[in-house]
Amino acid sequence: MNRIHPQMPYRLAAVFVVWLALNLAVISQAAPTASSTRKSPDWLRTSVVYEIFPRNFSQAGDLNAITAHLDELKDLGVDILWLMPIHPTGEKMKKGSIGSPFAVRDFYAINPDYGTTNDFKRLIAEAHQRNMKVVMDIVAGQTAWDSVLMVHPDYYLKDTNGAIIPPVADWTDVAGLNYANPDVRRYMIDMMAHWLKDYGVDGFRTDVAPTVPLDFWEAARTELEKINPQVIVLADAGNKPALLVKAFDVDSSWGMISTLNRVMSGLVPAYYVKEEWVYLSQQFPAGALHLRFTDNHEQTRAIARFGIDGALAAQVLMLMLDGVPLFYNGMEVGDATESTDPALFEKMPVFWSPGGRPPLRDIYRDLIKLRKQYPALYSGEVTWLENTASGEVVSFLRRDAKDEFLVLINFSSRRVTGSVEMSNPEGFELVTIKGRTNPVDYHLPEFNLGGYSWYIYHRTAAK
Repeated sequence: MNRIHPQMPYRLAAVFVVWLALNLAVISQAAPTASSTRKSPDWLRTSVVYEIFPRNFSQAGDLNAITAHLDELKDLGVDILWLMPIHPTGEKMKKGSIGSPFAVRDFYAINPDYGTTNDFKRLIAEAHQRNMKVVMDIVAGQTAWDSVLMVHPDYYLKDTNGAIIPPVADWTDVAGLNYANPDVRRYMIDMMAHWLKDYGVDGFRTDVAPTVPLDFWEAARTELEKINPQVIVLADAGNKPALLVKAFDVDSSWGMISTLNRVMSGLVPAYYVKEEWVYLSQQFPAGALHLRFTDNHEQTRAIARFGIDGALAAQVLMLMLDGVPLFYNGMEVGDATESTDPALFEKMPVFWSPGGRPPLRDIYRDLIKLRKQYPALYSGEVTWLENTASGEVVSFLRRDAKDEFLVLINFSSRRVTGSVEMSNPEGFELVTIKGRTNPVDYHLPEFNLGGYSWYIYHRTAAK
């Protein structure tokens, strides 16, 4: 199955090729399954992650504005705040009028446009008071061209003429770090330890993790756990089972969103979603955690790609599947403000009051509440069911010893009728989700789904 990865932070077409080479493999070239995965904290499996681009999260574009929204995020059901890089952004060779947050000038400093060290400490303290975690984005493979580290030219990758080069040719606004130099490794580990120890952050999300050697991440993990045994580390990577053996708790399910993008575009049938899930489950050991997302800073907004109803249906899939679901920067209100280029390099804040939307916040809040209420939805098994409209509809069970949930989602814009292949459909009741008008309920195993419609059924598991 071909995998076309969404856009990466530096927006030229050649980056797609590089990213595919780093992260995604076609089935015939897949790496062997890792034998085990690390035991992550139990609270991570039940969590919901919310990615924040501080510059664009508010008109103010600072840390205090995030702190002011913590109660709303907590009410939504968010457990982990993932902050995109908060460090000063490079000026030299920058892209756009402001530059990318992934072109870091000083890993030990906070972007003055975002506020002060005390503002960051306050954000962390206020999040912790609400039992929320804070994860920092770390760009370990590169720096800005005017980075404070440029006083050490031996820290950088160089061409045959001795000139410093980007980690990828088209990433012209950044310079690549050289992990063959042990001083680079020491610097980066000490830097992460600084934020963990002196500020109390709860972990890190690592941008383009496979551009940095795996043995570095494993060594860093060992040292970070000495400071906080519950530290979590998220890998920006797809289909790299070795990353989850020792170094990382969660990776990014890029293959799933790539497949879903093609399904929603009508390029492949809906059952490819199941095929992608089955394929990944064969590559990773049982218990491996994947970040499930439809929206982030590396793609056009889901609401622009799929439409309002399609974006909701896609996020329902991510909330009902196994893994750790992600929300991004205003998607709970249906914000359609650009997220990738040019928003990575300009000021393009979230519009928090868009019109013509269903009550998405209420719907997502209820879906998150449902997910957290039932272990079947965050740690139960996934069983895919065949249905007679597999070109448009996915159908699967989430279940444990106490509960069973049947999920039906129509990923097409047209009404679809059919039936699910299940031996015993008795006892399932349609789950009511606040903010959503319940569809006409057909008697299972039959279904009648409007365009981008979805049903969630529940029953108590048989003894």
